[in-house]
This record gives sequence, structure tokens and C-alpha cells, in this order.
Amino acid sequence: MTTEQQSLLDEKARAAATSDAAARVAALRKEIEHHTYQYYALDDPQISDGAFDSLMRELRELEALHPELVDSASPTQRVGGYVGEQFVPVDHASRMYSLDNAMDLDELAAWAERVEKALGELPPLCCELKIDGSSIALTYDQGVLVRAATRGNGTTGEDVTANMRTVRDVPLALREQARGAVRRPGTPLELRGEVYMPKRSFEALNRAAVDNGKAPFANPRNAAAGSLRQKDPKVTAGRDLATFIYATADDAALTVEGQWDLLQWLREAGFHVNPDVALCTSLDEVFGFCRASMDRREELPYEIDGVVVKVDSFALQERMGFTARAPRWAIAFKFPPEEKTTILRDITVQVGRTGALTPVAEMEPVTVAGSTVARATLHNVDEVHRKDVRVGDTVVVRKAGDVIPEVVGPVLALRPDDALVWEMPHECPSCGSPVVREEGEAAYRCISIDCPAQSLERLLHWTSRGALDIEGMGHEIVGWLNEQGRLVDVADFYTLTEDELAAVVTHRVNGEGEYLPLGYVFAKKLMAAIDGSRQQPFARVLFGLGIRHVGKTVAETLAQAFPDIDRLISATEEELSAVDGIGPKIACSIVAFFATKDNLEVVERLRGAGVRLVADDDAEALPQNLTGITFVLTGALSSMTRDEAGARLKALGAKVSGSVSKKTGYVVAGEDAGSKYDKAVALGVPVLDEPQLEALLAAEGDLAVLEGAGAGR
Repeated sequence: MTTEQQSLLDEKARAAATSDAAARVAALRKEIEHHTYQYYALDDPQISDGAFDSLMRELRELEALHPELVDSASPTQRVGGYVGEQFVPVDHASRMYSLDNAMDLDELAAWAERVEKALGELPPLCCELKIDGSSIALTYDQGVLVRAATRGNGTTGEDVTANMRTVRDVPLALREQARGAVRRPGTPLELRGEVYMPKRSFEALNRAAVDNGKAPFANPRNAAAGSLRQKDPKVTAGRDLATFIYATADDAALTVEGQWDLLQWLREAGFHVNPDVALCTSLDEVFGFCRASMDRREELPYEIDGVVVKVDSFALQERMGFTARAPRWAIAFKFPPEEKTTILRDITVQVGRTGALTPVAEMEPVTVAGSTVARATLHNVDEVHRKDVRVGDTVVVRKAGDVIPEVVGPVLALRPDDALVWEMPHECPSCGSPVVREEGEAAYRCISIDCPAQSLERLLHWTSRGALDIEGMGHEIVGWLNEQGRLVDVADFYTLTEDELAAVVTHRVNGEGEYLPLGYVFAKKLMAAIDGSRQQPFARVLFGLGIRHVGKTVAETLAQAFPDIDRLISATEEELSAVDGIGPKIACSIVAFFATKDNLEVVERLRGAGVRLVADDDAEALPQNLTGITFVLTGALSSMTRDEAGARLKALGAKVSGSVSKKTGYVVAGEDAGSKYDKAVALGVPVLDEPQLEALLAAEGDLAVLEGAGAGR
């Protein structure tokens, strides 16, 4: 046989082998897709985990031998070995709106009445559980997943495709039998839902965090959002995220005619769809679903915070339309705060940076609204007595807004005979100095300027997000440096070295149980954060100094009225009191602060360290187009914090208030805006969404950009 003949035979053999491999790969992918669908979409697995893993292993081996057969829709490609183009802006196919809230059944009934009035009758309503997670938009082109994006500001999100491909219940391709319902097969299809972290996964993640000396996540919602934005997709893959998909960006893109049918199609297409849904034909049925969901909340393997009620028909949804921020055809019935009972073991005292003594409830740990609660502030001694909570009581605990732990009160029927009435100590628990209660104040205070607890709290306040925002410089690091005498006042931050930070002893331990130092990698990041804090605005520096009665708003007012530290230091009480928003008590506190020699020495050391002690010249150059107009900010903004938005509005002459009244010019409503938005609507105050705010800021406060946007009076 000639060499040429042998080569031809070899080529035919390779082609036959490749053909056989391609057929086997196709069969394996189809089988794996089927079992993935059974497991995630139908919750009805037909084979064991071991058998499923065996199929995946064979597919990986075949694709390794025949890399030309690998494509992005293969189930082996969920976790890539690279970091994709994550976190770049992505425009949604249509705006992702927020929902208005009904805080009780009466408000839900009022919404139903508005629907009935608009449509002439109450149509069928689709009820779904409100998943406490992070919104996601999935785009499929030619039936294949091509992009995943966060909600962002509702119009533009962030690209998290590489991370979402690791989430096991997200189909990499639509199932063939469901593609016939797509009206425009050549047009990308955007589907929407919620990414969440199951309760068991959240508990395991937090256990691992604590074991590794890291701070645990506050709740599963934060854990899901944080896991979704990891730079390495393999980290996301290890977080055990899941999804429930429930919407489309364009109702006309599918042949289905309503929400109920859409959910059935989504399940058929391969998506994980929540099984707890109901198509209700009366308000009583809706109420029944809401009550039953509240009763089952504890039993569910994931967190929910309410029920979403929607007009089922897409045609009727289109008739009802939208407000500036939410659809008129849907509403979120929010559950009341989850309450649990636990034992109050003790009431301790925490000393703040101004010397205020705050009683803190120390409780038997209990899980409330997705996270473990063991401590809660009791605010002051009057609050302790008003609630009549005693050490040894069984107390009711909840989270205000599902976030902040709060002791509601005692269960008197379970009060033991030896329950102790608590009184404020007469001496500071940190330094032993006398504590006093000034006339007209609720708080007791330690009057010692050498109190170590106050020193630590002042240092932590300087690093906090609202002040100098030194990221990573938390309680553990600051506390250790303070104990060593290396951090005594805020100016000491700017004398720290990389070697000193690297040597900080943490709570992490090695295999021999020895405590580990911080190390140079993290020390470099801290040094960069400290260096960057030198350029924080003057108002943040004033707030960070911890002058009594000077919060963020007062600090901004002072920075505008006295645009450098020397002018502020030399100001008299009369000059300070003449500034709008600065009363005699605040003026007296400011003068007293700068009359103290030690405080002036700290200011001079900050000046020498290059910390900004003058106001921004740029702010003064901006046109004051918003002078005399009051803004109220509510809800979460995605492109900036509310503090940043407020500062930019003030730089254009606006006032920023915390409450809505008839005199309010505009309310800016971000995601999950609450009662302030509702009050604005009731009073007829114009409401701006985030894109409108951004347009207003970009136009330097020119209100003409809002004309025609439904935001003017």
C-alpha cells in the first residue's frame, strides 16, 4: 500500500470517528438537557446525581478529544476559565420598571378598585410570590443565551453573562419544542426574572465566611447580588445561585396572550418557574393567596417578602399603561415585618464617638428575615423603660424594613419571676468616668476626653462611607491599631506605613491555630484607600471630624458658608448662627470644638498630610439653576448613591430635604421607593426617575430638560 493510499484511509477513519463523536455528543447534550429540565424546571429528577455526573464526564472527554465540536451552548461550557466583559453597560430591550407597594390588604383592595374603574370590571389576576433576590435580564438570540444583565437603573444594566452561565437552572438554549411560540425567530428575545440564594446555601456561605475570618452577608438578597458581580465566574459557580424567570421585555415577541400562559411557556422553554402561582377571578381569591403565602413564608427554601399581583391579560396591561416609575396593572403586596421571639440575655452599653451611652439588647441568636440576629439597639434608657424590657424576658424581635434589627417588646405572659429591671450605669463601662445626662437630652454621656471607646468610635467614623470612605479599614484593623497605640486620632491614619498594616494581627488562623497577619496584598489596598481619602470633599472632612451635632447635611451647609477650614475656625457663634440651618446649639458646639487645643493640632496635622480642607472651586462655578427648589430623594439609585445625588443637586443651588410636603419641588424616586413616593403622588409633587435626574444633572439644573417628561408642575 502506498503512502498516499494509507493517508487516505487514515483520513477516512478520522472522519468516521469524528462523525461518530459528533453523533454521540449531540445525543449526550440532548439527554443532559432533558435531565436538566426535569431537575430544575419540573423539580422531578429521573436519574441520580451520580448518573447525571457520568453523562457530563463522558461529554467533557469527547469534547476534549474533538474540540471542533465544542460550542457555547454545550452544558460543559457553563464555567469558563476566563473573565468575560463583565460589568460593561447593557441597554435593556425595554425599561425594567419597579412596582408600587400595597402595605396591607386595604391598600391592595384600593388598587383592585382602580383597576376595575379603569377597565370596567375586575379581570383575572395572576398572583406570584415576590422573590427577595436580584433582578436579571436574559437575552436569547436564535434560541441561544447571548447576554445576561443586571437591572441597573431600569434602562441600563451591567453585563454579567459569564457569571450567569454558571447558574445551573439557566438554560443555555431554549428547548426546541418551545421555540415555535417565538413570533420573530430572528430577533433577540429578552426574558426577566430574579436571581436568589436558597436559605441553606446562604447559611453555608456565612458559616464558611465566619470560619475564614470574614464578615458574613446580612441577608440572602445581598449575598445573591454580591455573588452575581464576582469578577471570577468560578466564584459565582461556587455560590449555588438559582433563578425564577417570570417576564418578557416584549409581550408581542411571543404568541402567549397573558401572564399565566407566559409562565407555562417559560417552564416549557426550560426555565425555572416558581410553582406557587394562582390565577384568581376575584379579590377574595387574591386575599386568600396572600394570606396563605404569609403563613408558608417560613417553610419555603428561599426568602420572599410579598406577593406580586398582575392583571393577567397582556392586552389589558397595555390599556392600563404605566406611571413615571411603575405599571398601573401590577402591585406588590408587601408582608408585614417578620417577627420572632427569643430570650433577652443581657443589656450592655455601647459608648459612641461623642460619648453617648447606648443600651444594646444581647439576645439568644434567632433567624429573622433571612439572617441571624443576636444584638439590637435599644436607643436610650427611656426607650428601655417605655418598652418595659427586662433581662431574662422573652422578647419579640423583627427587622424594620427587613433590614435593621428591632426589639418590639416583651411577652409579658412568659416573664420569669427573676427578670431584672435595667438601669443606666453611673460610670462609663469603657473608662470608669462619671456619666451625665444633660437637660433636655435623652442620652447619657461619658464626659472624659480620654475615653478609649470614644477614641475608637471616632476613628471608625472617620473611615465610614459618609465621611472619608476608607474602604477595608474596618473595626478589626482599626481596633488592633488603636489598642497598640498606633491610631489615637484621625490624623494618625496618614502616618501609617505598608509594613505596619501588613503586620496587623487578624482573627484568621492557620492550621496550627496561630493568628495570621493582614499581609502585604491587603495592606497595599488599604494604603491606596488612605491615599485616596485625602481628596475627599471638604464637607466630608467636616463630617468625619465628629463635631457634636454636625451631621452630613450640616457639614455640607458649613462647607458652603465657610469654604475653608481657617474661616470656619475663626467664625463666631453669631456668624455661625446667621447661616440658614445652623442653630445656636450647633454654633456653640462648633466653636467649642475648635477652641480645644488638641483638636486644632489634629487639624494642622491633617493639613500637613494633604487632606482637603477647602471647598471645591468647581462647585462654586456651577450655575445655580436650582436655587430655591427643594428635592427629596427616596429609593435606591444605581448610578450614584443618594448622598452623591444630593451633593450634586446642592452644588446647583437646590435644597435637599428628608421629608415631602406641598413645598417640595421634586421627589426623585429610585428602586423600591416607599412612603415618600406615595406621599408625593398624593400631594401632586412631581416625581423624577433616575434617568430624568441624570439628565437634569447633565444639563446643570436646566429644568427645560424635564419638559414633556411629565415631571413639571
